[in-house]
Amino acid sequence: MTATRRVFWHLTCIALLVVLLYPVAWLVLSSFKPAEEILSSLALLPERFFLGNYTEVFAGQAGVTVWRFLANSLIVSTGAVLGTVVSCALAAYAFSWLRFRMRTPLFAFMIATIMLPIHVLLIPQYTIFHQLDLIDTFWPLILPKMLATDAFFVFLMVQFMRGLPTELGDAARIDGCGPIRTFGHIVLPLAKPALVTAAIFTFIWSWNDFFSQLIYLNTPENYTLPLALRLFIDQTSETSYGAMMAMSVLSLLPIALFFFAFQRLLVQGVATTGLNG
Repeated sequence: MTATRRVFWHLTCIALLVVLLYPVAWLVLSSFKPAEEILSSLALLPERFFLGNYTEVFAGQAGVTVWRFLANSLIVSTGAVLGTVVSCALAAYAFSWLRFRMRTPLFAFMIATIMLPIHVLLIPQYTIFHQLDLIDTFWPLILPKMLATDAFFVFLMVQFMRGLPTELGDAARIDGCGPIRTFGHIVLPLAKPALVTAAIFTFIWSWNDFFSQLIYLNTPENYTLPLALRLFIDQTSETSYGAMMAMSVLSLLPIALFFFAFQRLLVQGVATTGLNG
């Protein structure tokens, strides 16, 4: 590749990076602007840095502090991560390493559920949780994750586990290990990249989820950060755009920290599962 072509591709990549990062930069800088400046000015940088938006956010909304919203989001996201990783790992181990009747049709049926939109399942799930008196609790957002309902992550782990050497399982059986000990001592440690990949995506999707949380959570005390953003939008008076921007920045920080902490394992997990047939 010639020097001119390398310069061209580098400039192209930089231009695309600027386009992708501009909304994030606008959001962060707008959180330091007064509400009237956000609506009237097109400048990226604020005329003066205004910290009142963050003061309003930490003062709380509807009698609930931002720490309560943060704790609710952490409970939902952590529960979703633990439920998804454990249940999907067990299901993937069964489909990839165990032999039982109807394994192939059941795996195909599970993969077919990926095509089902969430709106199809919404009314039956809501009816079930309503009859169990679990509406306005965190259980409707966590309990389905414990039942390996995310077929995408099961498929991801199956692809990874199928690439592990089967000789390890044969050696474990010779040493007297059953299926459970083989899963815990051999398959699970080697499947760490796939587990971390599922954990990262589940955390991000659960943290950013708005629709499901809007359906099942009704009181401000149980609101997560995505729902708390609605509290800054008042249909009868002035909307606090500055505080809403500040709350959006705070809601992005845990996701960014979580991603940067595990990005190496994320890339490794996606790359290795993508290479397996």
